[in-house]
Amino acid sequence: MSEKTFDTNPNMVEKAILISLVTNNDKRKGGDPEMSLQELVQLTETAGVEVLTTITQNKETADSKWFIGKGKVQEVKALADELGATTAIFDQELSGAQVRNLEESLDLKIVDRTQLILDIFAGRAKTREGIIQVELAQLSYLLPRLSGQSKNLSRLGGGIGTRGPGETKLETDRRHIRDRIFDLKTVLEEVVRHRKLHRERRKKSGAIQVALVGYTNAGKSTLLRELTNADVYVENQLFATLDPTSRTLELPNGREIVLTDTVGFIQNLPHDLVAAFRATLEEVCEADLVLHVIDSSSPMRDEQIKVVNKILGDLGAADKPYVMVYNKKDMCINDGSLADLPITGGDNLVISAYDAEDLELLRQTIQDKLSGDTLTFIVPAERGDLIALAYRSGEVINQEIDEQSLRLTVHVSKQEYEQHGHRLKQFIEQ
Repeated sequence: MSEKTFDTNPNMVEKAILISLVTNNDKRKGGDPEMSLQELVQLTETAGVEVLTTITQNKETADSKWFIGKGKVQEVKALADELGATTAIFDQELSGAQVRNLEESLDLKIVDRTQLILDIFAGRAKTREGIIQVELAQLSYLLPRLSGQSKNLSRLGGGIGTRGPGETKLETDRRHIRDRIFDLKTVLEEVVRHRKLHRERRKKSGAIQVALVGYTNAGKSTLLRELTNADVYVENQLFATLDPTSRTLELPNGREIVLTDTVGFIQNLPHDLVAAFRATLEEVCEADLVLHVIDSSSPMRDEQIKVVNKILGDLGAADKPYVMVYNKKDMCINDGSLADLPITGGDNLVISAYDAEDLELLRQTIQDKLSGDTLTFIVPAERGDLIALAYRSGEVINQEIDEQSLRLTVHVSKQEYEQHGHRLKQFIEQ
C-alpha cells in the first residue's frame, strides 16, 4: 500500500470529529465519560481546532486493530466525508498500530487525548525548564508509537500533534530519540537538584510558601494577580498557565509569604506529563499551606475536586494543611447556584477573585492557617536576643514591662516557632 501524507495548510483551521469509546471496564471504574468528552471539546478548541461533532460508542472492550468497532469506523468515515473533517480526535489513548490503521481507514489525521494535551502544553511552555519537560513528555509518549506515526511525521504544514520537538527530531531513529530522552532527563535531574537546594535555603531563611492548586481554568492565576498585583497571564481557557509563578504576598499582620501558582490539573492527565513535570509539581509537597481553588460555577465541580484530590494524593501532598477556595462566586450569584456551595468557615471559603472584601478574608484565612497557638513568655529584660526572637516568632499582641522582665503574649507562627522557638520554651508562662 502506498503511503499517503496529509498536506495541511498552516493557515487553514482544522476540523475535527471527536470520538469516545466507553468500555465495560470504564463503567466499572466509575469514571464520567460525559465529563471527559466535554473536556475534550474544550481541549480541542483550546488547540485552535473546530469541533464538528462528537461520537460515543459503548463497547465491551476496545478493538485491538481500530480501537472502535469496524462498523463505527465506517460510520465515522461517512460522517467525515459529509462534514469535511480533517482530523479525528479520540478521548482515550491509542497505540501506534491503532493510529496507523485508523489513518489508513479514515484518511484523516488521528490524534488521541494524550497527544492533544501534550500539544497544548508545547504551545504554552515559555521557560527553558517548561520546554524541556514538555519535550521529554512528548518523546516518551512517541517512542513506543513510532511505527504508527509514519504519516504524522511526514505531514506538511503542522497543526495539532506536531508542535514541540519538531519533525527533524521525530524522523530520527529510536536510538537517537532514546539518546535525546536521556539528555533531557539528565538536565531535569539538575533542575531537581537546584530546586532541592532552593527549598533548603528557603526553609533556613524562614520563608513561608503557599501553593495555589486546582483544576485547570479554576481561576488560580486571577487570584495570584488580584492578591499580589502580579503581572501574570490570565485567560479564560484550559492550561493558560503552565510555568509556575511565585510572588510575594503581604498578610494583614505585615508578614510576607511566597504565593506560587501551579499548572492546572485535569482528568486523565497524561502519565508521561506527570512524570516529566514531577519536579515542578513537587513544589506543592513542600508548601506550608495549599489553597485548593475550585471553579464554583462549573457543573462538574464535585468531580473536579475529586480529580485534584487524587492527584495531590499521588504526589504525596494529601495531608498538607489546606483551604478549599470556592472561586467565581459572582458567576454563581448570576446563575442562582450560590445556595449549592458550602458555607464560608473553617477550611471552606466562598469568594470572588474580583471582590476586595473576599480577598481580604482570604488573606486573613491564610494568616490564621499559618499561625500557631497564642503563648505568653516572661523574658528577662536584659535578654534582648530573646525579646527579638519572640517578635520574630509571630505577632506580639500584648506587652507588659517591669524592672526585671517583659511579659510578651505572642500569636506564634508555626514555622518560625518550630525552627527557632526552642530557645523560648523555658520562658513560657506557667
